[in-house]
Amino acid sequence: MSTDTPQPVPIGDYAFVGDLRTAALISPTGSVDWLCLPRFDSPSVFSALLGTPDNGRWLIGIVDGRVEGRDYLEDTFVLRTRWRAPGGTAEVLDWMPIGQDCSDLVRHVRCTEGTVEVEHDLCMRFSYGDVVPWVQRIHVDREDGSTEEVLHAVGGPAALALHGPLPTAAPGEQRHRARHTLRQGEELIWVLTGQDSWRDVPPMMDVATELDATIANWHGWASSIDAHGPWAGQVRRSLLVLRALTHADTGGIVAAATTSLPEELGGSRNWDYRYTWLRDSALTLEATMAHGFDGGAAAWRQWLLRAVAGDPQDMLIMYGVGGERDLLERELPHLAGYAASRPVRVGNGAVGQYQADVIGEVLIALAQLRDGGREEDKFSWALQRAMLDVQTRRFDQPDHGIWEMRGEPHFFTHGRVMMWAGFDQAVRAVEEHGLSGDVDQWRQLRGRLREEIEERGIGPDGAFRQAYGNTLVDASLLQIPQTGFVAYDDPRMLATVARIEAELVDDHGYVHRYRTGHGMDGLPGGEASFLICSFWLVEQYAHSGRLEVAKDLMNKLTGTAGELGLLAEQYDPVAGRMLGNYPQAFSHLGLIRAASAIELCSDRPHPEPPGARYGTAARVSDSD
Repeated sequence: MSTDTPQPVPIGDYAFVGDLRTAALISPTGSVDWLCLPRFDSPSVFSALLGTPDNGRWLIGIVDGRVEGRDYLEDTFVLRTRWRAPGGTAEVLDWMPIGQDCSDLVRHVRCTEGTVEVEHDLCMRFSYGDVVPWVQRIHVDREDGSTEEVLHAVGGPAALALHGPLPTAAPGEQRHRARHTLRQGEELIWVLTGQDSWRDVPPMMDVATELDATIANWHGWASSIDAHGPWAGQVRRSLLVLRALTHADTGGIVAAATTSLPEELGGSRNWDYRYTWLRDSALTLEATMAHGFDGGAAAWRQWLLRAVAGDPQDMLIMYGVGGERDLLERELPHLAGYAASRPVRVGNGAVGQYQADVIGEVLIALAQLRDGGREEDKFSWALQRAMLDVQTRRFDQPDHGIWEMRGEPHFFTHGRVMMWAGFDQAVRAVEEHGLSGDVDQWRQLRGRLREEIEERGIGPDGAFRQAYGNTLVDASLLQIPQTGFVAYDDPRMLATVARIEAELVDDHGYVHRYRTGHGMDGLPGGEASFLICSFWLVEQYAHSGRLEVAKDLMNKLTGTAGELGLLAEQYDPVAGRMLGNYPQAFSHLGLIRAASAIELCSDRPHPEPPGARYGTAARVSDSD
């Protein structure tokens, strides 16, 4: 990149606001650079994040001003930005109302001192920045009989309506601009409504009423959070992020709000994460259920039943937010990419992969829901039995692993352990909950897996290996004690940790997923450290008696978040910046689990027994 090219906004500097259906990313200078409507996985109407302002953005800022600080109103995603300009100060609230029939983005500017000039620049581009809409001013009837002039943009099935002081069309630019002068106590409010193009435009909402209702909604949910210790604030924010990434209507949980934010600047490892991965959702539910939130888990169980309905033998590893199966991966050549990182992709080709760990992770999460007192119905347990049938049928099939390798399939040790865990949870369901099933076969397959893993998944050095037949190590192996397969202080785990420290921990103390460049993932280039892997190492340290080391690493990791407490997928410690899609559910659930592990172990003199993740001790034998 030449020195003349404007540097992109650092990923970790973006604010995130959402309405439990979709979300917007807002830069520190007040530019909405990403918004998909009507859902997380819909085409974007503002795409400057992956291109330029001409690909769509909505800027509201203070002329010649600087931002003095940003925060969220406590336990909400109502963003407050404080500006200072030569002539005065201003405060901006950005938020999305919860519970509306369509998605709205509200932007409220108030002059708090002196005089300020407000800059307004609206560039609407539909279909990921590729379609210039037809824009006109229309009149909308209000309930009191008066009319309101609205800026209405239409492009195929999508429409946007802007309420408030309307900007004017900039000649030859296909965008709308305005400037407004505000004096102390004066304010301006805009509401941008996204909806189907064939629907009538609603009048402007009662902003004050909806703000109160939205704050109350967030506060009502957060009031149940029970977080303690030095990272309680980060845990609260992370739980709120996980809720914000959950679609309220469908129950689907997206992995992140974005697509194609790069794992390496200028590289091609740019993927679409706006879908519902079964694994990611299962891990997210475990983190939220551990803090008393099982309502979302029950909703996700119903989402799972709908998504897999028909033939569970054709179960995918991910789905659309509503359970859609067609996630065809394609490239968008008209977008330059974040920091010239191309290609920009939508859809995800990994949808067709077999990943052996997924069913085990789902069965673990559903077992946790069951252990928490939520009874199975005949459909949910039947689905789990069908998933076990799939796992049995694919027992001898290699896979692409948790990291979605795009090389040849292998028998990944982590995946085989998760298969063991799936059968283990099935045996528990029969033995402890009285459910029906072929428990003799499940016990037999569980025993075969233990024997196989101990023979083929451990190298001559006594450490677990990434895959059968290779000598590499992988950070996913840090999850093995979580299943109850071995204890945290088992010599094989300690040997694995030693190798991860030697080969995957960088000079700054952050953990990489695996060593790129060995042909396993089938991709060019490299990537930064992976935040959830570093959080997994915190857990391992805490549970194996290295509590002070765990706390030091935890402080380092939480220190990577910006002022708003949001985490991306990866972190580059050399440049001090986040990389990958954002905000990332994986990273936030990793933070929650790591904080819980430290809190749990702080008052306990000995390492936790294996199986504590599920409230049961691991079996010393998998035989009858």
